[in-house]
Amino acid sequence: MKFLRIVICLSILCLSSSCMQKDTQKAQQTKPIAKSGQPKVLQTKSATPDLASGPEKNIRKPHPLSLADLRKKYRSTFLLNGPSSRRAVALTFDDAPDAHFTPLVLDALKKEGVQATFFVVGNRVEAHPEIMKRIVQEGHLIGNHSYNHANLPKVSDAEFRDQVQKTDKLISQYTGYTPNIIRPPYGNISEGQIQWLASQGKKIINWNVDSLDWKGLTTQQVETNVLAHVKPGSIILHHAAGGKGEDLTCTVNALPHIINQLRKDGVELVWVTDLLGLDIPAK
Repeated sequence: MKFLRIVICLSILCLSSSCMQKDTQKAQQTKPIAKSGQPKVLQTKSATPDLASGPEKNIRKPHPLSLADLRKKYRSTFLLNGPSSRRAVALTFDDAPDAHFTPLVLDALKKEGVQATFFVVGNRVEAHPEIMKRIVQEGHLIGNHSYNHANLPKVSDAEFRDQVQKTDKLISQYTGYTPNIIRPPYGNISEGQIQWLASQGKKIINWNVDSLDWKGLTTQQVETNVLAHVKPGSIILHHAAGGKGEDLTCTVNALPHIINQLRKDGVELVWVTDLLGLDIPAK
């Protein structure tokens, strides 16, 4: 009887030992194996779903600031209008001089006794020196409008600076000073170009009233485009010359009525520097 109890106890011990060995083997099989020097990484049953439109670097690419953004960012350098506290506006004329429309615009301004601001193109100054001389002699302010009317954001830094500096030198031959105002062709300019112009002490002068005269409109349409939108402090855009085939008769004919209506409303017509409170460079 005693022998039978001993046999039963030994059998129980053997079974327990066998079970413990099996559990240890299973634990070793499921334990992740880590390479030396690397952290242990838990294995997952399935891969993380990919991003539907791809990684950030494929989608989020930097874009240049819009003109509206640039105006907000560089308020003291990139100007569209003067203060509304003064009943004054500035008539400005782009793309001069030429041999046909510029003299007609000058005739109209002289008859009305108005001094305006002309943003001139350098190679046209070279082509029409006598008309450029007349603009200055009749008391109009001169600003830079590039050398050949290039779309400035599309040119290299070196060409951009050459466009400005070459035209500055031409203007100074007639005015005796280097202009501190510039209007980029088409109103287009890049952030880097604004920063460089600011470093040179220049102000970028665009506009907030556009006559749209380059579209070949009627006289009445040009008058409406100006008078319906003008307000104290406005900078008004006209053209005193144009591209090939552009007819600016509408501006020549509209000027007397625009000027007389503004004066009737008690509005003064001044240089853009006067409107903005800018100094004129010393001769």
